[in-house]
Amino acid sequence: MIIDLPSAPLAPPRPLYEISKRWFDLGLSAVLLVLLSPLLLLLALAVKLTSTGPVFYRWQVVGLGGRPFTGYKFRTMVVNADALKAQLLAANEMSGPVFKMKHDPRITPAGRILRKLSLDELPQLWSVLIGDMSLVGPRPPLRSEYVQFQDWQRAKLSVKPGLTCLWQISGRNRVSDFDEWVKLDLAYIARRSFWLDLWILLRTVPAVLLGHGAS
Repeated sequence: MIIDLPSAPLAPPRPLYEISKRWFDLGLSAVLLVLLSPLLLLLALAVKLTSTGPVFYRWQVVGLGGRPFTGYKFRTMVVNADALKAQLLAANEMSGPVFKMKHDPRITPAGRILRKLSLDELPQLWSVLIGDMSLVGPRPPLRSEYVQFQDWQRAKLSVKPGLTCLWQISGRNRVSDFDEWVKLDLAYIARRSFWLDLWILLRTVPAVLLGHGAS
C-alpha cells in the first residue's frame, strides 16, 4: 500500500561534509557487516530458537525528506506486537506521537537482552550500506508516527536518519518529552560535522555497553 506522506524540509547542503560522511558510512558499515557476521548469525539463531516468528522485523520508517523505506531489526517482540500496541497506548511514557514503554510486555525474553545492548539494531548496518541511513543522524520515525508530526518536528528529517544520535547518547530513557528529543536532533543538524559524528560514535560505545541507550 502506498502512503502519501508529507515532505520534510532539507537542511542547507554541506557538500564536502556529506561526501566524506557517505564514504565513511559506506566503508565502516561494510567492514562491520563482515566482522560481525558470526555474531549476526548467532543472534539470528537466538531469535529463531527462543520465540515463534521471523528472525527480522520489517521496520516501516521514514527517512530523508520524508521518504519512506523499509529497514530491518532483529525481532524482539511477539509476532502480533503491532496489533497489541493499541491496548498499551495508555501506558506510553513518551509525550507526543512516539510510543515508548520501558517494560513493554510484548518484548520476548531474548528480545529484552538484545534491546539492552542495542544488538537488535545491528541489521540496520545494511540500511547504512545501501544509503537509506547513516551511522549518525536523527533516529527514523515510524510512518504512523511521522504523519502526526508538527511541521517543525519534520525538520529532524532534513538530513539522513542514523543508527545513533545525541538522543541516544543522552540516555534516551531519561528523555520523555518528544519535543526535547526533536530539539536534540535539530541541535545536531545545526552543528553537524565529521568531527561531531566521530564524537557521537565514540560516546555511543559506552552508552550501549552500560545499557544507557537501551529502549
